[in-house]
Amino acid sequence: MRVRLSPHGLDLCDGEVLPLWAGAMHYWRHPPRDWRVGLEAMKKMGLRLVDTYVPWGVHETAPGQYDFGERDPRLNVARFLELAHEVGLRCLLRPGPHINAELTFFGLPERIVWDPQCQARTPGGHPVMLPIVPVAFPVPSYASEAFFEETSRWYQAVGERLSRLCWPDGPIVLVQVDNEGALYFRDGQYDQDYHPDAVRAFRDFLRAKYRRNAKALRNSWDDETLGFATVEPPKSFDARETRELSRHVDWAEFHEQLLSSAMERMAASLKEAGFSGLPTTHNLPLGESATPLNPARLTAIDLVGLDYYHAANPTEHWAILRRTTELACRCEGRGRPAFGAEVGAGFPPFFSPLDEHDSMYALIAALAYGLRGFNLYMAVERDRWIGAPIDPHGRPRPMAQRYTRLLAALDQSGFHKLRRRAPVRLVVPRALRRLARVTHAFGPLTPALFHVAGAGWRETVLERDFGLDAPPVMAAEAYLRAFERALHARGVPFAYTGGETVEHSIEGAQWIVCASAGGLKPDLVQSLHAARESGALVTMGPRVPELDGAMRPLRRPVNVVGIEIEPLDDLARADALVARRIDELRLPTWPVDPVDAYVAVHEDETGTPRVVFVMNPTPNDAVARVSLAGVSALVDALSEGRVARAGGALEVSAPARTVRMMVAEAS
Repeated sequence: MRVRLSPHGLDLCDGEVLPLWAGAMHYWRHPPRDWRVGLEAMKKMGLRLVDTYVPWGVHETAPGQYDFGERDPRLNVARFLELAHEVGLRCLLRPGPHINAELTFFGLPERIVWDPQCQARTPGGHPVMLPIVPVAFPVPSYASEAFFEETSRWYQAVGERLSRLCWPDGPIVLVQVDNEGALYFRDGQYDQDYHPDAVRAFRDFLRAKYRRNAKALRNSWDDETLGFATVEPPKSFDARETRELSRHVDWAEFHEQLLSSAMERMAASLKEAGFSGLPTTHNLPLGESATPLNPARLTAIDLVGLDYYHAANPTEHWAILRRTTELACRCEGRGRPAFGAEVGAGFPPFFSPLDEHDSMYALIAALAYGLRGFNLYMAVERDRWIGAPIDPHGRPRPMAQRYTRLLAALDQSGFHKLRRRAPVRLVVPRALRRLARVTHAFGPLTPALFHVAGAGWRETVLERDFGLDAPPVMAAEAYLRAFERALHARGVPFAYTGGETVEHSIEGAQWIVCASAGGLKPDLVQSLHAARESGALVTMGPRVPELDGAMRPLRRPVNVVGIEIEPLDDLARADALVARRIDELRLPTWPVDPVDAYVAVHEDETGTPRVVFVMNPTPNDAVARVSLAGVSALVDALSEGRVARAGGALEVSAPARTVRMMVAEAS
């Protein structure tokens, strides 16, 4: 490997670990005379990498023919990367095929999106249209053999021009596979993909899942007429009882397999094109937990990151907390840096406006909850974008100074080597996320859209109990939220983790709480037992699972010996249980008053607090009273100011919609 991932960034195999502090600049959107000045402004701001797409639809002039600067100097991406190397920036290269970037057809050639062989299909066999500005278009199929062949040819063209610029001969140290792979945002469970290649892949998936046992498939789907060669995917949700759910859950799981297989094929094509020896990455979009993108299945991707476009308000703060803590746990367990693959610095004109407070709040709050690397998108302004810290001609705007101070503070504190300890983990089984997708109540409107808007499962799923004692998805969400509120109120640091990644996400966990409404995979139960045997206390509820992950009756009862079953009949019981666990397990507590302020503490390898974040997402200024054992004072890392302990607490001024990053002084 020319470059390796480390928990702290990129190991360049020359003794240097490069922090993943990147910023985006799109070469084709700027005259070449502005390239160097824009890159130098990024370098001066403290960024270490430049991120750029390579848009297929911009470079292609005819099928199989490309302009890489031979005619239009703006398209000389090789020269742009050579300049980045000269300036001292490394490069995150993103050659698509999907790039979005607010381009028409999301950067794909027009001929590709209108090719019937490439198009995803609806249940009725029609093209799947994405209603997007400036032009709606039919989205490609992640199963289409024709689309993969076209993509492979594009990657080869990119490799012929740019593979010579891979590290150490050039700046390319990281390569992204595709972009926001949630089926082009048409990811409703029954939106797609009924392309003939997808239906064949679904049948192959069922053969593998049921081990070619047609009787097992018939029993699971409760249909004696089924065969692997002819089985059809469900085209709408019609289940009323648990026995009718299996076919829908299988279809949801297949979508996860469809995307992971597509990423694997594209990653292999990139390596064949000359980009072997470099880590691959992929960015999950907003609302990722409501999409078929399952990080546990994206094994061909070395670094799975998240996009962040959040406003500074209490609802969005909770979204940042949940998303980032789950990302951080997953990455920490695999020895990877938690990466914000796109952290909005500005916004596209058809988004809800995000001001400087929003952009800075989202970035620093994500750092507070475990992010260790990020890509400012956009660092340099371009068309169809508003609010980047550097203007289109490479001149820093006033807000660039804030990013410069932040990057300097991260550097000086060695922040990328610190750790936010989270001894409590809240487990969301993948089976629940699949069930939430298939029971989504709003038809073609993607579930992710509601998550982005701050809605949870309670607001978006069908209120059917399927013969259970309560709607399972709603019951599970209420269970986890009760513990979430109780932990926050008492200042106990916690993190979320996904069920299929729990075995890689429980290092350092003292208490694990798993929602078990609906069904659980036996593999997840085994992982929970393994955690218990390693010393963690495990709580499960609100019921003992009687169904497996596909919502079929379990063949044998779940072994819950040693696992605490907590029905939480009264949600207020969560607070009493948290209080008891604090005493029993000696959990760390960082209480803060008022309760709508938030604190995150980052420690060095000895467990000494080094950096403390005080967050106020509300529209009102506040004074946060923070109790931090072993800390006598806090020094503001981004501006002047020092807060010494007054009595038993530190009183920190917390301006509205602001995160303060503070260096801790030991008692």
